[in-house]
Amino acid sequence: MTTTNTDAAPPALTGERADLLAALAQRRWFLRFTVQNLDDEQASRRTTVSELTLAGLVKHVADMEHRWLDFVLVGAAAFDGDMTARAEEFRDGFRLLPGETLAGTLDRLDEVARRTERIIAEVADLTDAHPLPVAPWFEPGASWSVRQVLLHLIAETAQHCGHADILREALDGARTMG
Repeated sequence: MTTTNTDAAPPALTGERADLLAALAQRRWFLRFTVQNLDDEQASRRTTVSELTLAGLVKHVADMEHRWLDFVLVGAAAFDGDMTARAEEFRDGFRLLPGETLAGTLDRLDEVARRTERIIAEVADLTDAHPLPVAPWFEPGASWSVRQVLLHLIAETAQHCGHADILREALDGARTMG
């Protein structure tokens, strides 16, 4: 399946697809809310012993969602590549590189969200599945359906929202979760 016009609005959805996409959108919104009113320096500052930064989390969430929707389209090939190069790519996915900005990562998150909505609107069936790539964190021989990918994205984005909340509170005392 290929989507051609990346700026076109996806068709209106109802039912399970709409519910899953709404749950994912809510978590993206929360991440966006957590980084509001920050400049690039603040969003790139480490505020705990972790290497995580607020901008890095936004960038990672966008990259991860894009990669998983590639998986929906092409299967495990979306994760192919030299593992050494991928390790550096993975690390870089958690920080702003020269020339990158928080605003740019938020724009990318929006682009990825629109792409996700289009792909999910076009997928024939949420039960369509692909074998997972070989990795120690996946059960050998397991497959994931489109539905399972969406559930994974919702869970992972929510988890990163919690990380972001901790980082933001450590940065300036702002609490976004209560």
